[in-house]
Amino acid sequence: MAPRQAPTVRQRRFGTELRRLREATGMSAPKAAELLGTDRTTISNVEAGRFGISEERLRRLGSIYECDDPALIDALATMTGGRKRGWWDEYRGKIPPDFLEVSELEHHASSLRTLQTAHLPGMFQIGDHARALFDLFIPALSRLEIELRIAQRLARHQVLTNEPAVAYKGLIHESALRMQVGGRLVAKAQLKRLLDESERDNVTLLVIPFSIGGFPMAGDSVLYAAAQSQHLDTVQVDSPIGAVYFDSPMQLANFRRRLDAVEQVALNPTQSRDVILTVARDL
Repeated sequence: MAPRQAPTVRQRRFGTELRRLREATGMSAPKAAELLGTDRTTISNVEAGRFGISEERLRRLGSIYECDDPALIDALATMTGGRKRGWWDEYRGKIPPDFLEVSELEHHASSLRTLQTAHLPGMFQIGDHARALFDLFIPALSRLEIELRIAQRLARHQVLTNEPAVAYKGLIHESALRMQVGGRLVAKAQLKRLLDESERDNVTLLVIPFSIGGFPMAGDSVLYAAAQSQHLDTVQVDSPIGAVYFDSPMQLANFRRRLDAVEQVALNPTQSRDVILTVARDL
């Protein structure tokens, strides 16, 4: 089996969790390889996300590591075997990989929670809004890359309409609502889109009003992708140098607490819709 040249975040996440299970027992990689009937290199490659393993081998490792969390093993089992091609793979090599990593995380998530303080959630952006954002990039993007990025961004919305549709909760600061990206008409159409999306049973949009002042993670852009087992949750945070991912138990717990704190100061869904509607009417 040839190793993967560039494992995805999800593939690395699988390997990381297996390494944590092994280390929790105090077992060395050579010993794990011996008990599994393989070599140390295979264990190392699996834990680095460079190799996949079968469900049978995964469950054997769960037994070897004496994992007493069947839900975690079942969740890991869904990540074994050959990786199925996703819709986002058609953009591979055409747009930055961070865009595709986010799409894969969203596709496999059991629920999503986001925090946006300067921009609106990507999966709700209309084409003209996204185009205006990409036009601001320095250095400038080619027209082809801009259109590819827009098409990929619009396609992300399908996680909310597929069966089963993912549950989504978005925290949006009022400043992002009032920023007229693309001009007044585009901003008005974008806010209408948000109002329409907020009516979906699986979508909750919560506005953080200017009136609350400061709040935890002000200025951050955060995606919390919940998995079938909480141990496999992943957080993605935007940064000036690209996406940064977090997945240690302590980090995940910290992000959950911080997002909960922001949610406590946000308006409820009805009040949030009223604010969006007011901003749209003022345009």
